[in-house]
Amino acid sequence: QVQLQESGPGLVKPSQTLSLTCTVSGGSITTNYYFWSWIRQPPGKGLEWMGAIAYSGSTYYSPSLKSRTSISRDTSKNQFTLQLSSVTPEDTAVYYCARGHVLGSNDYWGRGTLVTVSS
Repeated sequence: QVQLQESGPGLVKPSQTLSLTCTVSGGSITTNYYFWSWIRQPPGKGLEWMGAIAYSGSTYYSPSLKSRTSISRDTSKNQFTLQLSSVTPEDTAVYYCARGHVLGSNDYWGRGTLVTVSS
């Protein structure tokens, strides 16, 4: 059973960089042919796919967030990370990490972590 767990600060100041880590257990992030995604849900709004890193290390980003988003991984720790720069209060959301065979379709999700952007 694959398990994903998000971790990181719950409060970030405007203009700073939001950094979150997803720790994966029960499966390797290098296993063919999975994608490991970050998805967020602002309060009262729908889910928004932010980007993903593939089993190969290739990265994919939402066009609307590409200029501010970076996803990387540490295979020795079986973790992948999200960095979102120049945050504003509009980036306040529950952030999820997830796994899928196809971009945008995920079978395992973390429980999510709320990140609030506020001074």
